[in-house]
Amino acid sequence: MHLDKFSFGTIRIDGSTYTEDVVIDRGEIRKRKKAPSRKFRDEFGHTPLSIEEKIPWKCKRLVIGTGAYGNLPVMEEVKREAKRRDVELLILPTDKALRAIEKERKANAILHVTC
Repeated sequence: MHLDKFSFGTIRIDGSTYTEDVVIDRGEIRKRKKAPSRKFRDEFGHTPLSIEEKIPWKCKRLVIGTGAYGNLPVMEEVKREAKRRDVELLILPTDKALRAIEKERKANAILHVTC
């Protein structure tokens, strides 16, 4: 998977451009379904990431891109659930989140070459 380009409102992954929030779960790309979290929108001023969404928990590290300006709120329940599941949570503006993912991907590739 190659994260080609990110700018406000768009992200390009493997040559395809997406204009909505996406979830990447073990190589599969899907649209984020915000509906379960919309009831919290007034409280946060933005639809937050809530525990009621389908979050890809089958990982050791969950990277959450919070948008170009870092405005996506992540509810405390999500943070508590990550801790309960022993999942490292990285919450970063999307450009930094993409760099973290890319850095980890390259490190793992190097690890595989040397083993």
